[in-house]
Amino acid sequence: MQKFNVIWSKYGTFGILILLTLVMGILSPQYFLTTGNLTQVLLQSSVNILLGLGEFFTILIAGIDLSVGSIMALTGMIAAKLMVAGMHWVLAIIIGGIFVGGLLGGINGFLVNKTGLHPFIITLGTLSIFRGLTLIISDAKPVFGLPQSFKSSIAGWLGPVPIPVIIALIVALAFIFITNKTKLGRNIYALGGNSQAAWFSGINIKRHTMIVFVISGIAAGIAGIVMTARLGAAEPLSGSGYETQAIAAAIIGGTSFFGGKGKIIGVVMGGLIIGVISNGLNILSVPTYYQQIVMGALIILAVFLDRLFGVKR
Repeated sequence: MQKFNVIWSKYGTFGILILLTLVMGILSPQYFLTTGNLTQVLLQSSVNILLGLGEFFTILIAGIDLSVGSIMALTGMIAAKLMVAGMHWVLAIIIGGIFVGGLLGGINGFLVNKTGLHPFIITLGTLSIFRGLTLIISDAKPVFGLPQSFKSSIAGWLGPVPIPVIIALIVALAFIFITNKTKLGRNIYALGGNSQAAWFSGINIKRHTMIVFVISGIAAGIAGIVMTARLGAAEPLSGSGYETQAIAAAIIGGTSFFGGKGKIIGVVMGGLIIGVISNGLNILSVPTYYQQIVMGALIILAVFLDRLFGVKR
């Protein structure tokens, strides 16, 4: 049984991804397995992967970030407002997307540290606060008129590959380096595995908690920029419900909801699983609200399998 648990921990998510791809291919052989549609799956998965990568760090310390969808909307809106006001789109991305995303994540981390409340409570509150701010600064209206160079540079194609896919890949590789090759990554795993032991070993819990939420905010900010470029406008309700997709990508990808266990590559595959399911069900003309049922069931199943087959640390 222990051997099976180890195999499941290493390859279970990949096996599920392959199985779902084959099933969708059998159910829709003329459309699903075409090169164009599989590329579309990658494109559709890019935002979920970016959000899931940030969510991964908060779940890794046995926390959660429910505000990622609202951060995604607010950063996209601020960047769009800056561009429309005349700021160069590269600078608008840096300020409105990356800096503001990190700042909003830092607010989450500060509140978690200062109040001692569980991140679920804090980010449930900031989910509404950040969404409200988005509606206020936009007057609840979309922002159009973004530079064509911004849309083509962020949402265009590099040869046969969509640029959002390349962005998601770059962020994933950067996070793989952080988790596997740096002291920060090792400390975050230690904090999630046993916070008391981490404290006794000299790890600054509050500082690392802050860093984790800043990372989550930055990832959500990048996702907001990508979504804004893809839509060609900043929508005040963009990202609504995307926190579920982000959590699902991390949990389905093997990140333990109880902290201390998970891998970036698993989150990427978790995001692809969501993309395969969504794309396949759309091709099969399954209504969107049924897809929400499937997503909720997958989260429950993933946590259950983690409890059942997860390798004990």
